[in-house]
Amino acid sequence: MKKYFVLMLLGLSAIAYGQNKPVKIVFDVTSKDTLTHQAVLRHVNGMATSYPNSNFEVVVYGAAVSMFVKDQSTVSKDIETACTKKNVSFVACEQAMKRHNIDKSQLLPGVVTVPDGILEIVMKQGEGWGYIKEAHH
Repeated sequence: MKKYFVLMLLGLSAIAYGQNKPVKIVFDVTSKDTLTHQAVLRHVNGMATSYPNSNFEVVVYGAAVSMFVKDQSTVSKDIETACTKKNVSFVACEQAMKRHNIDKSQLLPGVVTVPDGILEIVMKQGEGWGYIKEAHH
């Protein structure tokens, strides 16, 4: 019986350690669907609060760039809140911005840009970041 108790304690310790170990996650958003935008902000804000030693980056490209545009975003308040957390970043693809005629001055405060959103995600994965494709159906 003692043996099983010790094994159970070791198992629970491993689970608890795994939940507290810092992680890095990049979120891939390409949809202009506002429900997808709401979902990614809900996930990022929740995780960033629960795991303050972890890092989270939301990369948008394609039609999703509207998520970061001042006059178009339906989640601007949530992005503002998330930008106050040091472990969250928001990145817009300059190629997508160009295709959709969006200038950097139109972006919400705190959003940074990269030349290519897909390459940003691939580089993060190469650095060991986890990957989540955010979609809503």
